[in-house]
Amino acid sequence: MRNDCTDYRQLFLDDVPMMDMRAPIEFGKGAFPGVVNLPLMSDQERQKVGTCFKQQGQAAAIELGHQLVSGAVKQQRLEAWAAFAKAHPEGYLYCFRGGLRSQIVQGWLKEAGITYPRVKGGYKAMRTFLLETTQQAVAQCDFVLVGGLTGTGKTDVLQQLDNVLDLEGHANHRGSSFGKRATAQPAQIDFENRLAIDVLKQRARGTKQFVLEDEGRIVGSCSVPLELYQGMQQYPMVWLEDSFEGRVERILRDYVVDLSAEFVALHGEEDGRRLFAERLLQSMANIHKRLGGERFQRLSELLRQALDEQLRSGAVELHRGWIEGLLNEYYDPMYAYQREAKAGRIEFAGDAREVREYLKARTLR
Repeated sequence: MRNDCTDYRQLFLDDVPMMDMRAPIEFGKGAFPGVVNLPLMSDQERQKVGTCFKQQGQAAAIELGHQLVSGAVKQQRLEAWAAFAKAHPEGYLYCFRGGLRSQIVQGWLKEAGITYPRVKGGYKAMRTFLLETTQQAVAQCDFVLVGGLTGTGKTDVLQQLDNVLDLEGHANHRGSSFGKRATAQPAQIDFENRLAIDVLKQRARGTKQFVLEDEGRIVGSCSVPLELYQGMQQYPMVWLEDSFEGRVERILRDYVVDLSAEFVALHGEEDGRRLFAERLLQSMANIHKRLGGERFQRLSELLRQALDEQLRSGAVELHRGWIEGLLNEYYDPMYAYQREAKAGRIEFAGDAREVREYLKARTLR
């Protein structure tokens, strides 16, 4: 018989299967990767019990909970918990604080002949552990940023290293005004949890120095943890360089060819192409004020023509027009200013191969 668990580190390092007893609304606000939500109560049931607790106290609330989750409802949920327990004998269950809800489910499972352990402290304790994991890494580890103009392929370089914290990957966003993917971004808490588990696993493998892309505070809708972002304002930087033509081709690949394919794979040919076109037009509209009226109208018209041609023939060459315009007139001047402001922190500059080799050698110091 396994005991209830407080070794949160090992739970995350081993990707131990866990079932979450919290209500769907709680789970939706933040959860851990791979965890299955098998709630004791629905959102509506939880709300009724909560109201009863405030008005009549704990005993009345517990009694109401047992009335709401009884008979066929209880049996159906018990079968789902039992199926999970049998499929994952090495797993655990938990609720918000590891208290009443998980104890009730544990008791009902035991009555059904299944002894299944819970995580003491529940979601709250594990969440606190992960927040502290990120904070400790910022305090104890070395970090280096990869910067560069838009389209230089910073993500491509990072993906070839073993000690990367991929903020854009965890946020499911490419970081720029046009960086939104075809699939949704995670909730903020999910983003923070994924990042912390990545840190935990890398440190367990012996990583002491992390490489990450130079980002703003917000990656799409996900905020970089404050202590990490504050550190990023001082960390040393490596600057990635590439030709203007190379950058245009890479942006064409990432933001047109690949993004269009993402939408088509998700939504089918017709809807996918339509939603892809809407996404690019909306991304351009999002920087309308920063572009100014004349420039916005001109680049938007180039984009519309390119989308019309892509829809008609599948050709993507016309997209180079608005991409080149955006780089020359918007992104490059902005990044040139940022590079000047960060010049004192740049310890190396080079192309993709040179930067990759430099960063690999840097970790051995």
